[in-house]
Amino acid sequence: MSWTLPPTTMAAALLFGYLCGSIPFGLILTRMAGLGDVRKIGSGNIGATNVLRTGNKKLAAATVLGDALKGTVAVIIAGWFAGLEAALIAGLGAFLGHLYPVWLKFKGGKGVATYLGVLLGLAPVIVLVFAAVWLGMAKLFRYSSLAALAAAIAVPVALYLYGRPEIGSLFVVMSLITFLKHHENIRRLIAGTESRIGNKG
Repeated sequence: MSWTLPPTTMAAALLFGYLCGSIPFGLILTRMAGLGDVRKIGSGNIGATNVLRTGNKKLAAATVLGDALKGTVAVIIAGWFAGLEAALIAGLGAFLGHLYPVWLKFKGGKGVATYLGVLLGLAPVIVLVFAAVWLGMAKLFRYSSLAALAAAIAVPVALYLYGRPEIGSLFVVMSLITFLKHHENIRRLIAGTESRIGNKG
C-alpha cells in the first residue's frame, strides 16, 4: 500500500501506540496482588506465561487480557482518528512498546498477547486462526513458546489468503520480531529444556 498520512500523523500514531503498549500489566498486577516482582521468577519475563508461574491463574488471565487490550485500544483509537494507516502504525507501536517499555529500561515481554490484541483490532476473524493454532499446539506439546511461534506463522498467511495484504505485511514484520524475541526459547526447544505450560518458576 502507498502511505498517504503526513509524517507528523504517522509519528503521533506510533507514539500513541507505543505508550499504550508500554504499560506493564504483568508487573503491575503481580505487585498489586502482593506477589512481588514477576521479573525475579521463572524466565524473568513480564508476560502472562511467567505470571502463571506464580501459581495464580486468574492473575495470568488478567495479564493476558490487559496486554492484549492495550494493542486493541491503540489500533481502534488511531484508526478512528486517522484511518487504517494510522491503525497499522499504532499497532506496530503498541507491539514495540510492550517489547521495549521505556519505564522498564526497554526490557519488556515477548509480545504475544499484544500481537493478538493488535490482530483483534485490525482483523478480528483471523483471531480464530491464531486461537486454533495456539490451542492446538499447546494441547499437543504444552509449550507456550512453540504454540506462539506456530500461530505467528499462520497469521500472516491467513491474512494474505483473507485478502488483507496491507495488514498481512504488518504481521509479517511482527512475526519476524516475535521469532527474534523467542530466540532463547527456540534454543531450549531444540535442546529439550524449555519449560512446559503450568510449570512454576
